[in-house]
Parts: sequence; structure tokens; C-alpha cells
Amino acid sequence: MPHQFSLAQTVRKPAVTSKGGIVAAQSRRAAEVGAQVLAAGGDCVDAIVATTMALNVLEPWNSGIGGGGAMVLYRARENRYEVIDYGMCAPQSLRTADYPLSGEGAAADLFPWQRVKDDRNIHGPGAVAVPGVVAGMEEAHRRHARLPWKDLVAPAVALAGEGLLVDWWTTLTIASSGADLRRYPASAATFLKDGLPPSAPWGIKSETRLPLANLKATLSHLADAGPRDFYQGDLARSIASDIRADGGSLSVEDLAAFRSHLRDPLAIPYRGGRVFATPELTAGPTLAHALRLLQENLKPASAPDAAAYTEYAVALQSAYRERLKDMGDADGKRSLGAEYLAPACTTHFSVVDRHGNMAAVTQTLLSSFGSKYVTPHTGIAMNNGIMWFDPTPGTTNSLAPGRRCLTNYTPVIAETRDGKRLAIGASGGRRILPSVMQLASFAMDFGMDLDAAIHQPRIDASEGAVVIGDIRLPADARKALAARFDYEESRVQALPQKFACPSVVMREGEVNSGAVEIFQPWADAVVEG
Repeated sequence: MPHQFSLAQTVRKPAVTSKGGIVAAQSRRAAEVGAQVLAAGGDCVDAIVATTMALNVLEPWNSGIGGGGAMVLYRARENRYEVIDYGMCAPQSLRTADYPLSGEGAAADLFPWQRVKDDRNIHGPGAVAVPGVVAGMEEAHRRHARLPWKDLVAPAVALAGEGLLVDWWTTLTIASSGADLRRYPASAATFLKDGLPPSAPWGIKSETRLPLANLKATLSHLADAGPRDFYQGDLARSIASDIRADGGSLSVEDLAAFRSHLRDPLAIPYRGGRVFATPELTAGPTLAHALRLLQENLKPASAPDAAAYTEYAVALQSAYRERLKDMGDADGKRSLGAEYLAPACTTHFSVVDRHGNMAAVTQTLLSSFGSKYVTPHTGIAMNNGIMWFDPTPGTTNSLAPGRRCLTNYTPVIAETRDGKRLAIGASGGRRILPSVMQLASFAMDFGMDLDAAIHQPRIDASEGAVVIGDIRLPADARKALAARFDYEESRVQALPQKFACPSVVMREGEVNSGAVEIFQPWADAVVEG
């Protein structure tokens, strides 16, 4: 496809620096909520809970309490790293017979599975896995929070009361899923107007908002009743009742049984420092493979050059080949597979507080708007985690009751040999890992600060043999990549993404900094106060 956009346009989004805390997120308003919590004396974890709940309202296409995720935490006083894993799982009450193959070839969405009758595993209540976000927030809050749960959910309640503000980005994201949102009455009523995506008004004094009354009531109840109510209280009963009534399998017993997991992070040695990543059914093990190759073969210079970008491509392609050998939730096979094809809709944010506590947090509904199904009584946009499983019986990743979902996220905290720390992560499905690896390398191999790192062009090598280069790469790097690989070029753009969308914070001494993807229109790093 010939390029149709300007070749002269320059976009920059400077990193911010402060001795106070910083929240870097894909939504400026959500980051502001987290930063306000830090300014009120909250811990890094308090900011996580408040930001997560705000994102549930502000970015309903990417994440929310109907989804799952994972976080990597650094606790400064104890000098300790930990992982809280709250990834989704298939309901124990799920019946695989309810997902018969249609015989119509490959599925129409993100994965190359054989198509299931009526696309039951892709959209609608039958696609919903047991959500984990609230359980993850519950565990983080229990372990480290300073502020009451109710106070941390309150800003999201207020945002839901305002309704979802419609601008051009809102219109674009809703339009991309509009055909499936129309299938479900509560989804259409929430996000569409007369069956069509809402349009942002032209008038400078005009605004359009989508009411979120049911979601406001749900969040208000969750604030008062506490997080367990989502799994064992009135909310659990309402969620399960809606899904069962509309033909899904999620039950109150499935919700009651769900727990998040506290895990030891992978500690990956790299260039005299360490990278702490999520283990098991995430891309953390694949990142370890890529960094091992980089440490062996990349020879750092003053800046990333043609040789560096070539080694990035080689390491990533090798890591993805290894990743595809085994996949799924089975003994001895806890690595990720065919989801590398999926441009999942996800959100990532990173937090650092004034005391040096840090977090890298990635959360997802899987597809944009997840299952496209909003629960009629609670107003929650639910995930489509069942799509992570191969509907064909007999594979490591075959659909089965209670099986944990595969994930593509890669939140990490990196510790450089000279004592800097970075919380790194991104959204963008299969493109997340290449982004995280390169940002870690920019800091650990080339000593870049966040302003330099976030503006440094990156490559993507997650699509098998194809390597995609940012057209802003140096000419010698573009030439070297084209000579060795099946090489294509793309500009960085908001939609559809050709590269991941990172959000990063760094701490050096007592000074914090934060940076976000320059082309994401809502993303910002916000300083407390």
C-alpha cells in the first residue's frame, strides 16, 4: 500500500521528571486519577487500584473489571520484587460440547483456530472467561495499600456519573467494533446511538456523552461492599445471572472459586543488571530467551545502529520460534503459542511513587470490547477469554473447563547495573514483547533516559519471517534489515497499530521520570500534585 500520509510531520511527547510520583498510562484522565491518589499520600499500589478502576470507565474497549491481567511490583523498603497474576480462566462449568466446529475454515477474528458454530468463542456470553481484575486489585490492596478501598474506587464512580465523553478517538474505537456491539442489546444501548457509533460534535461548546448509569451503580456498590462482592456477593449473582440467561456458562461457583496468584518473578540477568518479568502463561519466558541472545550477540555502541537492530530482529525471531514449540496450560508447557497472531486490545500503565515503589501493570479484555457483551444489569463490558483456547480437541491449548488463559502481556521492572529502575510494559498483542525488549535495551545497553528511549524508533519481529521497521529508522539500519530479512516499513500510527503502545517510568536516585507512546492520542505521564 503506498503511503498517503505526510512525510514532513513530526510528533514528540516529552518525558516528565519529578521527585514526586508519576503515573504513565494510555489515558491521561486515568493517569491523573492515579497521580491524585499519590498526592493524597497513597502508595504506588493505591494508585494502581484507582487507575485501574478509572480505566474501566474511560477505556472500556481495552480493559476493565470484566478482564484480567498481571502486575510486577517493586517494594523499595524491602528491596523486593513480586508478581500478582490475575489472568482469566475458563469456567469450570463450561461444556466443550457447546463449542462445535462449524467446518467453515479458520475463525474470523484474532486467532487461526477452526471456526466454531456461531462464533460462540469469539463474541457474546459464551466467550466470557472468569474475569480476574478485581481479584488482582483485591490482593494488591490487601498487601500494600494505605488508603481505604472505597476511596480508591470513588473517582471511577464519579467518572461513570459523567458518562463516556465522545471525541474522535472514542468514535474510531467504537466504530471498529460496532458491527458486533449491535448484536447485544445492552452493548448497543451503552455504546451506540440508533445502532451506529456516536459522532464527536463539531461545535466548540458542544459535547456528546454516553450515559453509564448501570456501570456507575455497579462501581458504587463495589466501593461499598468491597472487592469480594464481585466474586461472592450480589455482584457475582447478578453477573452470573445475566450471562446464564443469555446462554453463557459462567456461574456463581466459577466466580467464587477464582483467586489471584502471588508469584515470584522471573529474574533475568542482563548486562550487569536484572529484568524482573512475569512467569508462566505470559511472554516473560520468551523475553528471557530474547535477552539471553542479545547479551551474547549485541555489542553496545553510543546509540542503536544497524548492527543493533539486526540483533534485535534475530533475537526476537528466535524467541518466537521457541515460543511456538509449546503452548497452553499443561504440565511442563507453560509458554505461549498461536496468540502471537493476535493484535489484542489491552492497556498498560506504569507507576512510581516518591518512595521508589514501582509497578508495571498490564490488563486486557483480549479483543476490542472483549466479547462485545455488556451485562445488562451491571453494565460491565466482559472479556472474550475463551477465544484464547483452540476449539479443536487434543491440543495442549484445547478448550477445557477451568483451564487458565494464555496471555501475551509482558510487564517488567528492569534494574540497571548503575542502579536505575524502569517499569516497562505496553499494549498491542503480539507486538508487546518486541517493544518491551527494545526499551529495556535502550536503557540498559545504551544508557538512554526515557525521553530519548520513547522517541527512539523500534522494529517489530513478531510476525514470523516478516520484520517491520519504523520509517524513522536510520538509513543504514533500514538497508541492513532489508538485506537480511523479509522487510517491510510502516509509520507509527494510532490505529491500526504496527508497533506496540508502551508506558514507562524510571527512577534514578530520588528523581522519577515517565514517558508514553508519542502517537497514542490520549496517553500521558502525569506527575502527582
